[in-house]
Amino acid sequence: MLDLILTNKEGLVWDVKLKGSLGCSDHEMVEFRILRAARRVRSKLTTLDFRRADFGLFRDLLCRIPWDKALEGRGAQDSSLIFKGHLLQAQEQCIPTKRKSSKTTKRPPWMNKDVLGKVKQKKEAYRG
Repeated sequence: MLDLILTNKEGLVWDVKLKGSLGCSDHEMVEFRILRAARRVRSKLTTLDFRRADFGLFRDLLCRIPWDKALEGRGAQDSSLIFKGHLLQAQEQCIPTKRKSSKTTKRPPWMNKDVLGKVKQKKEAYRG
């Protein structure tokens, strides 16, 4: 049974159905629909800037929370909402955001100049 679907926006995934098992495996196939915008709109995208993040403070903030008391007597749904709330609060305090420039909006944030250079070298070597 499917327990949790994580998305960055509410209502992005809908019409989730379990479609049966995969052969002899105990895993089940999941069918779902993803909401897609009718047309692309240019927006000023902001992303988390993990290079300037303070992970020590992030760890401290999450360790200070008495999880036994915070989650005591709660179901899975309530527990996940409480955890998500604390995680997002700590994220806001410790991980700054930055605007993505138009050059980097088409590639993932980890794809920097060094990685691009190595990918280019790999493609040239493969062509050779």
